[in-house]
Amino acid sequence: MNKGLLQMSEKERRRMVMFDRVEHGQYTLRQAARFLDLSLKQTYRSYKRYENEGAAGLIHKSRGRPSNRARADSFRQAVLDRYRMRFDGYGPTLAAEKLAAEGVVIDHETLRRYLLHEGLWKKEKKRRKHRTRREPKAHLGELVQMDGSHHRWFGPDGKETCLIGMIDDATKTRLSYMDKEETIEACMRALRLWIEKYGVPAALYTDRKNIFVADRAPTFEEQLAGRAPLTVFGLACEKLGIRIILANSPQAKGRVERSHGVYQDRLVKELALQNITSIDGANALLRGGFDDELNGKFAVAPAAKEDFHRPLPKGVNLDNVFCVEHTRTLQNDWTVRLKNSIFQVLKDNKPLPRPGQKIALREHLDDSVSLWNGERRLKARMLKYNSTQHSAWAARLRRPGSDEPLGTPILTRPPVRATQASAR
Repeated sequence: MNKGLLQMSEKERRRMVMFDRVEHGQYTLRQAARFLDLSLKQTYRSYKRYENEGAAGLIHKSRGRPSNRARADSFRQAVLDRYRMRFDGYGPTLAAEKLAAEGVVIDHETLRRYLLHEGLWKKEKKRRKHRTRREPKAHLGELVQMDGSHHRWFGPDGKETCLIGMIDDATKTRLSYMDKEETIEACMRALRLWIEKYGVPAALYTDRKNIFVADRAPTFEEQLAGRAPLTVFGLACEKLGIRIILANSPQAKGRVERSHGVYQDRLVKELALQNITSIDGANALLRGGFDDELNGKFAVAPAAKEDFHRPLPKGVNLDNVFCVEHTRTLQNDWTVRLKNSIFQVLKDNKPLPRPGQKIALREHLDDSVSLWNGERRLKARMLKYNSTQHSAWAARLRRPGSDEPLGTPILTRPPVRATQASAR
């Protein structure tokens, strides 16, 4: 406050005007107290200071003085030094959380003022776009948004990978899974993690990628059944009774899009802090509590208490839901072919399927293969050429009801000829 110049708040100015009128006999102090919404005793005290000191007596005595709660300059400098050394580029909120974890407790708004004053943080001006607000769903599990975020998660020098993000529309409960690309397998793994943790959601809200929308004409069987063509992921959702709703724009699924921003800020920094540079390490971090910590900070209570998640239907095995299923015709030598590999259906299947029947071959998420006749799993073994192509399957053909692989004899000539010769 400069000499001869009074800087007054609106409240102080109103008191000055009213006390001037009291001084000139236009109002009584009791009337002034009612007008200023003060007690009579407080009005007497303020008016006495006005009489003795004039308008300056109405100025708050703490104005221009440092706050009694202000931190010492040494604390401020120590916080800024630690920020520059360890958390440079972090936002004030996240940096305050990390400092608190190290035992340095500071409010994020206080840290924001420090950083703005030092030029270490800039306010972002965002132009708002007009949109029509969609109210969140009322129930947990009523609608879950799903989307992939391609980013350099392991720093600017690392390879770009994809984080499959899922977030509940009603509660902002989130779960994520990292993979090399946004593929059918990656989306299946993410959805399986969600189901194992929360249950089967009623609907998924996705974009229009060909993972979720079939870009082919319907097959003859689909035409006869009056069904639209489904992707492999869509077929898995149909088996579980999950409805897929397609968004018309990224803004329509804004919750999962904004969630990507949270991960691109917090997850990238946490991966760097813990020196994690692999996808497996990132998924271990996500499953080890990172997602749960975010849910603890950002999840909200739903408008309605009823949970729309459903338990898995009785008898449903997720291994047989999240898989790629191929249909093949059983040959006269009881073999079927898949990707240049031949599978022999064994004689001790009861009942033994007949040649000409349709056999389903399922490629599972763990890279194993199983053969099915309807809902009955078939005992089979894999035959292979001398070529090492697809040899990994040899140890992955699982025994029905067991994780033990079947025997895989190596033939020195094409297995079809060997079978025909033994038949003759």
